[in-house]
Amino acid sequence: MDKIPPAGIYGLLGYPVRHSFSPAMHNAAFKACGINAKYSLFETNPDELDYFLARLDQKNILGLNVTIPYKEKILDFVRLDSSSAYLRQIRAVNTIVNENGGWKGFNTDIPGFSQHLKENLDPLGKKVAILGAGGAARAVTYVLANSETEEIAIFDIDKSKSNNVTGMIKGLFPDLRIYVVDNIEGLDLRRKDLLINTTPVGMKESDPCLVTAGMLHKGLFIYDLIYNPPETKLLKLAREKGCHTANGLGMLLYQGMRAFEIWTGQAAPKQVMLQALSEQLQKRNSHA
Repeated sequence: MDKIPPAGIYGLLGYPVRHSFSPAMHNAAFKACGINAKYSLFETNPDELDYFLARLDQKNILGLNVTIPYKEKILDFVRLDSSSAYLRQIRAVNTIVNENGGWKGFNTDIPGFSQHLKENLDPLGKKVAILGAGGAARAVTYVLANSETEEIAIFDIDKSKSNNVTGMIKGLFPDLRIYVVDNIEGLDLRRKDLLINTTPVGMKESDPCLVTAGMLHKGLFIYDLIYNPPETKLLKLAREKGCHTANGLGMLLYQGMRAFEIWTGQAAPKQVMLQALSEQLQKRNSHA
């Protein structure tokens, strides 16, 4: 029988975080499992981060998800066991838990993205194009490399970020063909199997579509990490072109389930968490 987790507070640390769906998902899971815990949002200015982290025990905070811009900074605050030491190389931790008075770091984006992608497409031997080279791209490229993808091309408007991601992956997977391109056209989507958008472009109605119809082909699978709106301009264009598509709601669900299990030691209630996310999305869109 699973032990009953201690009562306490969990939450999301980042800046900004107010639009996150995670509280609805995790609070529904705590309630369904009879766990006396609460998930809150901790929107923290960069100049207040050290003060916030120093007071976690006083606030009875037992676990956190960590998002932009602190996934790298949090590495200085946690320990990583030998099985997850690679997280220091990819410099992306998004979940921490208090274990015996010390803080331990994980990346649940990696298994979350991996599980959802493989439900839609096996990346083995595929040629992949990635838009964006931020923290999410680090988890995505690691999953692809670890899944023996044949080739990865990356574009970001900040070329130094793209170079950092490719350097990190080459250090871990020296045999993988991964390279940086200077523009979206350079991704050469006509000869790719998979396009992944890791940028926030598409969240706002005013955002442009980053690709044109002429770049796409029916054999291209398009995965957009954005889940709100559920169909971005990129995914709408892809659907109209006859491409298979997926948004990031499945990744959010699976990474949230993994975080819940890390914090509580109990199996995550998948259907409860999915229902909470779906209701939150419906509510958000009805007010749009």
